[in-house]
Amino acid sequence: MTIQDPTTPTAPTAPAPPAARAACAGRWPATAVFLLNGLTLSTYIVRLPALKDEHHLTDGQVGTIGVLFAVAALASMQFVGPLVARFGSRTVLRVSLAAMPLLLGAVGLAGGSVAFAVAVTALGAVHGATDAAMNAHALTVERLAGRPVLNGCHAAWSVSAVAASLAATVSAHTGVGSATHLCVAAAVLLAGGPAVGPFLLPAAADRRTDPAPKGGRAGLRGAWTGKVVGLGLTGTVLMVCEGAALGWGAIFLHEGRGVSLGLATAAVTAYTAGQTGGRLIGDRLTARHGATLVFRAGGLVAACGLTAAVLVPYPSAAVAGFAVAGLGGSVLVPLVFSAVARNDGTGHDAATLVSRLTTFTYAGVLLGPALIGSAAEAIGLAATLAALIPLLLTVALFGPIRRGNDQSAR
Repeated sequence: MTIQDPTTPTAPTAPAPPAARAACAGRWPATAVFLLNGLTLSTYIVRLPALKDEHHLTDGQVGTIGVLFAVAALASMQFVGPLVARFGSRTVLRVSLAAMPLLLGAVGLAGGSVAFAVAVTALGAVHGATDAAMNAHALTVERLAGRPVLNGCHAAWSVSAVAASLAATVSAHTGVGSATHLCVAAAVLLAGGPAVGPFLLPAAADRRTDPAPKGGRAGLRGAWTGKVVGLGLTGTVLMVCEGAALGWGAIFLHEGRGVSLGLATAAVTAYTAGQTGGRLIGDRLTARHGATLVFRAGGLVAACGLTAAVLVPYPSAAVAGFAVAGLGGSVLVPLVFSAVARNDGTGHDAATLVSRLTTFTYAGVLLGPALIGSAAEAIGLAATLAALIPLLLTVALFGPIRRGNDQSAR
């Protein structure tokens, strides 16, 4: 169970120069898909408090709708592999990028709590398919280009969250209702898919040319390899830690350090800013220093940042610590995604393997807040967050990383 360094030389199977050039050109359309998907989902998320009030939902009902969204996303991910194998990730993405804005508009126009829940569940299902297909497409670009690109794609998702938040702030200050906001955003985003779609890599690019070795397991069950499970568990830990910072960082500062709500929210802003900055340079760092070194260094930096955020009794230092944690942790999940589709040994396409990995990462997103909340009630929030530090250190030092495969800049 190892992370195969994307900078390791693979001369016998290196893509032909035309394919490599086409893949490099496909980097920006792939990044644009992440941006469109992020804008769609983030627009829904930032308007959720207003939608909650408009539909008179309780906290429990919002939680139930969130579970429906996640379960629908997880279920749809399991079918992405066969769809990509048959039609190609470009076709899947062109359909899903047209459907997501329509469903975003449906969420805004829902005429009751039941209709709202149905629309959100449908949005979750299409988002899950888009999430798996776009990561698989980016990994295909990465494989053919022979250079890391996934950090940049995930940076676009982070940027989309900031843009959606700013748009929601402007809408709220100008008195624009959530239905109008969501419908206008849907109309704008609906034009994005057709604009990006023709520039995505063709279906033939998704097909691996390396056959499965003798005895390799094909089919749905064969995709659950030891490597996928090992990387998946790593992804679960990373998403739990990320959810802790984003979901509990502000609460910790406000209740544990006694700072104002305004300053407490700076923890989330700092973490997101660090994460975005790290992802913007993550691909260059990986190409220069290798995935193994970047992964370990990122995990250690994230652990140091979380240590400062939780253990240093000064609010300003805690906010800075969350920024450092976001910076270090920014590269970890993209590198795990890159690793899962590399040298799998079973002949499975990237979309199938990514959908399996995303099952684990979504589990971290779902279970993390509940586990942290339960632990916080038992031992306190500060102790719970402190317990995540050794988990990060374990991932950084003893995670699924192959020693000696780093390739320096060439």
